[in-house]
Amino acid sequence: MTDETTSEPMIAQAATRDDSVRVRASESGLPVSIHIGSAELRYGGAELAATVLDLCRRATERARAERRTLLEQSGMSRDVLDMLGLPSASDVADAENELMDTEQPPSSWMTPL
Repeated sequence: MTDETTSEPMIAQAATRDDSVRVRASESGLPVSIHIGSAELRYGGAELAATVLDLCRRATERARAERRTLLEQSGMSRDVLDMLGLPSASDVADAENELMDTEQPPSSWMTPL
């Protein structure tokens, strides 16, 4: 295994459908950056916090799946990766598709001027 597979943390991004809230998080769940569009402030703190936490979880799972892919490419067996609890890219995609089915669409697709 090379240093590339373990030295740098994996970072991934998740965003709301309308891209008004974006979160970049590491594979350990640490938020690296958060972007909140000004229009999102109208929903209040509790709803906004829930959205940010959900996006942080999604970004974390994406980063963990990227780590799994990198470790697979370096020769680590799937059994070991399963024991580590790293999700596959297809697991993450399936979970996100399931969420998209239940997630409410934005109130407007128009971008504020």
